[in-house]
Amino acid sequence: MSISKISVVMGVFNGADQLPVTLDSVIAQTDPDFEFIIVNDGSTDPTVKTILADYARRNSRIQLITKSNEGLTHALIDGCAAANGKYVARIDVGDIMLPTRLEKQRALLDKHPDVVLVTCWTECCGPEWEHLYTVRTTFPGKGDADEWVISFPENGDDRNKLLGPTHHGSVMFRTDAYRAVGGYRWQFYYGQDWDLWYRLAESGRFAGVQDVLYRCRIFPEGISMQNAERQRQIHACSRGAFLARRKGEDETHFLGDVAAIRPSKATRRKMPTASSSAAGYYFIGEVLRGNKDNGCRKYYNKAIVSNLFCIKPWVRLVQTYLNYILHFQRMEK
Repeated sequence: MSISKISVVMGVFNGADQLPVTLDSVIAQTDPDFEFIIVNDGSTDPTVKTILADYARRNSRIQLITKSNEGLTHALIDGCAAANGKYVARIDVGDIMLPTRLEKQRALLDKHPDVVLVTCWTECCGPEWEHLYTVRTTFPGKGDADEWVISFPENGDDRNKLLGPTHHGSVMFRTDAYRAVGGYRWQFYYGQDWDLWYRLAESGRFAGVQDVLYRCRIFPEGISMQNAERQRQIHACSRGAFLARRKGEDETHFLGDVAAIRPSKATRRKMPTASSSAAGYYFIGEVLRGNKDNGCRKYYNKAIVSNLFCIKPWVRLVQTYLNYILHFQRMEK
């Protein structure tokens, strides 16, 4: 059996309605030399199993792993352990990769043997693929280039901040480098990506394709929206562990701190609260309003329905309609 050069790894927990568009985007890649490892992390929706089985039956590159629910980090650990490819590319359910994503990132890794991770620009979209903003990574003197390559971390404690990956799903990294640094660590239930980036940065250089090759969707009930504070705390632990390693100190207590942030099973099963959902809808509405997209009103309305006592979406909704009226009054003059 031939071994694919790229292993695309994805963890799945429910999200059946978002799954086909993600699967289709991977299958449609211009670079056909990949295997697609999908870890079904104990999905409770039986439709997920049906969809995955159907796609696997029609595409021999898909490899399914089924396990009990332990969270994304454990799913990625299992998926990367099964990877046969020279490179691992990530993607999350609900997101898509553009057709040339694997081809362009693979070419950059092939070109630079000392590069351990490649990212790209990420377009962040709303639940219905509304454009919100694009996350770009550029560096001095590289703004007009098609690609960039840079070493991390730079010397000096004031420059220990890690830049590079625009989104967890945007990266492709060398499998041997991933395994050499210990891969994803179970202690990081959230924010497992930053911990891995810091350790990979100690083993080689990062690079990026200066083009949108990845599109992610932001959902009001998504992990990032619902656990922003936890993720900030975990990022601080990741950076603290990195600085400790640089100084030759023990990082164990940082791992203990981050493991303590791990939610209980009961907490993981809880539905998002009305206030947190309202905040998510309001955030999307604010970004759309900044883009002069009248679709913002829909999300202000959703925020109000989620939490009638949340004042900010009421204020914004009134403002958008007043601006709409004033605009047409000026047009008539």
